[in-house]
Amino acid sequence: MTEGCEQSDWDQSAAAWIAALGEHGDYTRTHILDPVMCQRIAGRGFASALDVGCGEGRFCRMVREHGISPVGIDPTRALLERARHLDSGGDYRCARAEELPFPDEQFDLVISYLSLIDIVDAETAIAEMARVLKRGGTFLIANVTSFASAAAPGWVRDDTGKAIHCHPVDHYLEERAEWFDWNGIRVRNWHRPLSTYMRLLLTQGLRLSFFDEPAAIDKDGERATEVRRRP
Repeated sequence: MTEGCEQSDWDQSAAAWIAALGEHGDYTRTHILDPVMCQRIAGRGFASALDVGCGEGRFCRMVREHGISPVGIDPTRALLERARHLDSGGDYRCARAEELPFPDEQFDLVISYLSLIDIVDAETAIAEMARVLKRGGTFLIANVTSFASAAAPGWVRDDTGKAIHCHPVDHYLEERAEWFDWNGIRVRNWHRPLSTYMRLLLTQGLRLSFFDEPAAIDKDGERATEVRRRP
């Protein structure tokens, strides 16, 4: 059921998002984040998982391949419909991170895969995700680095005079929303300094047990070089 889903900029961008990611995901996911995320769930004894901001269900399908039973929630109708189309046996529900429709301590694993940057009230959302996590469970987060979300794209010239793309960081400590446009997608993302995320997580009694800023697995090429310069 999709009743109760609220309209947002994601509703306007859903079709373009689905087209851009396909069934397997974009470069950032397949070459940078997926290997680390899968490593953190494989063989760790998780039985149940909640994917907050599951979108078109791509990572829920990957989670199931590891023998874990996932529930995906998202507020965007078109993305949920796509998830159900690709995974008719999956459990995809319309809900928002700030008000999760689950009892306390229900899931062994709670996942936020590039969804915190879309959430206006991150404090409430993180508290909700911690609430539905079982005692001793794992909260697994992939997020845009705060240095990247504070960066304004620009151009500089290298020693040979060639113009190159750069990303100077500015106003790092100021939380704010920015609009981003690419491939027909236009959505609002939130910049927050890393200290804000850490404060909100630690306030819930969570303990940091793993942290990484992964490089691209292909090592070569323009995209891999860019990731090494700015994770």
